[in-house]
Amino acid sequence: MRGRIIALALAALPVAAAAQEDAAELYAQHCAYCHGADATGDGPLAPALILQPPDLTRLSARNEGVFPVERVVMRIDGREPLVSHGSPMPVYGPFFDRGRQAAIATASGQPILAAEAVVALTEYLRELQQ
Repeated sequence: MRGRIIALALAALPVAAAAQEDAAELYAQHCAYCHGADATGDGPLAPALILQPPDLTRLSARNEGVFPVERVVMRIDGREPLVSHGSPMPVYGPFFDRGRQAAIATASGQPILAAEAVVALTEYLRELQQ
């Protein structure tokens, strides 16, 4: 039984690595223009924006050391619209509503459902925290 569990865990590693690569690609394609390649808020479009994009590597630091999973998910998928965007973020919205749903645990342990792409981006941003 133990050998089977280890084999299953090892088999999942390439999937996790692939998901991380996909999330990095999603970030580069949909977020980096405003938030910057390194997520510090200095993307090439940032100077043209009235409200500057936040440093996404400091989300936990600005939230008493806890990564705000629920807020990040709801901002990405548009459930919590931002005035600075003039509409739900992302402005190309429907992209992140497509596909299968996945669950991600909030700081309290309560799961929240979102599209797999939103969950992947949220996990990617969690890993970038300083």
